[in-house]
Amino acid sequence: MPLLDVHELEAGYGPIRALDRVSLGVEEGELVAIIGANGAGKTTLLMAISGIVPARGGHVKFQGAKITGLPPHEIVRLGIGHSPEGRRIFPRLTVRENLQLGGFTQPDQAKLRRDIDEACGLFPVLGDRMQQLGGTLSGGEQQMLALARALVGRPRLLLLDEPSLGLAPLIVAKIFEVIASLTTRGIAVVLVEQNARAALKLASRGYVLETGRITLTGSGPDLAGDPRIRDAYLGE
Repeated sequence: MPLLDVHELEAGYGPIRALDRVSLGVEEGELVAIIGANGAGKTTLLMAISGIVPARGGHVKFQGAKITGLPPHEIVRLGIGHSPEGRRIFPRLTVRENLQLGGFTQPDQAKLRRDIDEACGLFPVLGDRMQQLGGTLSGGEQQMLALARALVGRPRLLLLDEPSLGLAPLIVAKIFEVIASLTTRGIAVVLVEQNARAALKLASRGYVLETGRITLTGSGPDLAGDPRIRDAYLGE
């Protein structure tokens, strides 16, 4: 039984069908990449898994239990974290307050402080910025904060949407270093990333999403070596 089971999922906006019977699975501690062009439905897929966009058909199961239709905060409580595209931090709250919100499911304040310290251990710069407003951080620091905030909730599955978008190469390298380390800590990851080369290098498996449908799947190395993927997404 996979940790995450998405079966013929459909979702959309008004008359637009953004997901058309999408099926995929994620195993415990596995990193799965979702690649595709802009508008393919990648962000909608993550938002449908986390309950932000309602499903119109199909279902999502997590640890064998159906979570389709649950509100997002309940899905977080079950162990699914989400670091969204555009970071979506709270700009008028401090770094510490942003991180505390990421741990809203933890009633024990001592444990929450330890979880925050552990997340900041991955991004030490955040420890130096605890009293700084989130909106005053650099773009790279805001991305670190968004990822750390999702990790404070101790997810078993983390949904990552375009974590490298618009960042300098050195920051991108640090972000991907942390992402690669998550599976060694037992955290499964679904990674949506326009940098297909980097995503497939990390991924054990990948899916190609085109106009709301899965058109290709395979191991990360197999997809990276597929001429269709190289031509369409790797610039070769």
